[in-house]
Amino acid sequence: MARIPQELIDEIREKANIVDIVGQYVQLKKTGKNYSGLCPFHNEKTPSFSVAEDKQFYHCFGCGRGGNVFRFLQEIDGISFPEAVAKVADFEQISIPQEYREAEASSGNSEQRQLIELHEKAQELYHHLLMNTAVGEQALAHLHERGLDDETIAEFGIGFAPNQRQFLEQVFQNEGFDKELYEASGLFVARDDGHFADRFYQRIMFPIRDPRGKTIAFSGRFFKTMEFPGEDQPKYLNSPETSLFNKRMVLFNFDKARGTIRKESTVFLFEGFMDVIAAWRSGVKNGIASMGTSLTQQQVGAMERLADTIVICYDGDRAGIEATQRAIHLLRENSRLKIDIARLTDGLDPDEYVKKYGGQAFAQLAEHGRETVFSFQLDYYRGQYNLANEKDQLLYVETMLKELTQVDSLIQQDHYLTQLATEFHLQRETLQQQLDSFKQAQKPQATKATYPEEPRFEDFPEAGDMEVPPEQQAITRRPLTQGEKAEQQLLYRLFNEPRLLYQLQEAHLTFLHEEYERIYQLFVTYFEQKGEFDVAGFVDHLDDPEIQNKVITIVTLNLPQESTEKEIRVLLRVLDKTRLADKINEKVILQQEAGRIGNTQLELELAVEIIDLRKQLKQTDIF
Repeated sequence: MARIPQELIDEIREKANIVDIVGQYVQLKKTGKNYSGLCPFHNEKTPSFSVAEDKQFYHCFGCGRGGNVFRFLQEIDGISFPEAVAKVADFEQISIPQEYREAEASSGNSEQRQLIELHEKAQELYHHLLMNTAVGEQALAHLHERGLDDETIAEFGIGFAPNQRQFLEQVFQNEGFDKELYEASGLFVARDDGHFADRFYQRIMFPIRDPRGKTIAFSGRFFKTMEFPGEDQPKYLNSPETSLFNKRMVLFNFDKARGTIRKESTVFLFEGFMDVIAAWRSGVKNGIASMGTSLTQQQVGAMERLADTIVICYDGDRAGIEATQRAIHLLRENSRLKIDIARLTDGLDPDEYVKKYGGQAFAQLAEHGRETVFSFQLDYYRGQYNLANEKDQLLYVETMLKELTQVDSLIQQDHYLTQLATEFHLQRETLQQQLDSFKQAQKPQATKATYPEEPRFEDFPEAGDMEVPPEQQAITRRPLTQGEKAEQQLLYRLFNEPRLLYQLQEAHLTFLHEEYERIYQLFVTYFEQKGEFDVAGFVDHLDDPEIQNKVITIVTLNLPQESTEKEIRVLLRVLDKTRLADKINEKVILQQEAGRIGNTQLELELAVEIIDLRKQLKQTDIF
């Protein structure tokens, strides 16, 4: 099987900018010379994830992950190294011969790859049936009536599953797919006799894609006709959870919306697929929807890594208003996102709104018709109280003052206090005093909500300073010794100033620890072969994950830009001193053992050696 040549890998990596590619997944902000953001690999409230543009490396203080652009894509998308290379090449518009793409396709998790192939094939079939056959004519006409043109249908890969329970199975058999994968795919239902039936039939099919744009599941809407009334059929049928599809993790249209979300720092949250599609047709390209369930922390985390603001645009009916209120509470408790509300009139959902008023009106509402959470809740709680009753009026005002404690803007607080005082004929100063009282009562909760146990990025001097952050200590499980610090610092200098190699070779440099000596020897081999050193390329040559992680830790140290002769001299002496101290400790242990067993001759010989070593140690005083 053909492998991508190293020269092509190097070209792709050198042309790519890791900031641009990581920025497709993480909202990055300039912090000093690096970029920082929320780590995409673990949940956190404050940024501990750093990207160094000059080194083309990323590193997270919180979970310890790091590497170059290829490794980032491997970890974030769960793909193989060749797939990551191909993806970066596509991003940079560098062509890769088909023979290497075939090698890429054959790598990675075989079962996962085959399951994706099953879903991609099913999506292709369903779409073809909808667009090009008599079987799909009525469903296609129905979608046209709902305002979807062929371009939109193709954009979202919408299809049609015919009213035949063996259709997909027969096609897959003809294509030679492994029948052992049928049940694991979720595309079939296992019958008692051991045979399989298509799970989806007589349904308009909406593909569910992962962040890479690969189809991993479906949501099928039953298409009712005179021939197939389907009285006993659920309106929507989703794929069951599989190794590919976890509905708590997936957001509909996230793959297509991600770029716009990152660019505008805003994400629109809708209830249904058709709402997302209607918004897309109206020019709102950063819309997503959860999978028919309440928002989860995982979904919120995916959004807040790319956005600063979330706009909730649920249905305008009572159920949609209640769902909006639940989403507000969940987001407040689990997210740092600023929340806006795009409220629709006449009880319409976004799809209906676009049909009634047009896409331009919807886009105008989405951009300029948003309201604050407090404004939404002023109306929401009106429905909970009888405001013709004086007692309920006071309870309503008290409820709204408690909600106002969640508003950070002093200008907004002032505006709403005046509004409440005017409407209910109360003294504004009295309302201010009550608001201050509620704030004071909530102070302990506010302190708890800041998650003091989590690291703040600004607490760290820079990505990978010589002082190891608490989270990284948890990974290394013990503080570094002086000798290890010296070894890491010497390797850091070599990585950034490769010509130091000749000076260190003349000094007969050897490392104290096997892993650092191995890194040193690998560096020597790489540098002598290439005639230059590129740390991002060096990592690609390392096949041991532990060694890779050591290199990543070293690369992200924060040291003065250039070394000095004194620094190198001091570091070498630290190694010599540590090596001698280790030898002394070893001899002392042997001496004690010789004394224990009564070997006086050996005990005396070791004593002489220890004295000699201690003299040498004194001579290596580094000050």
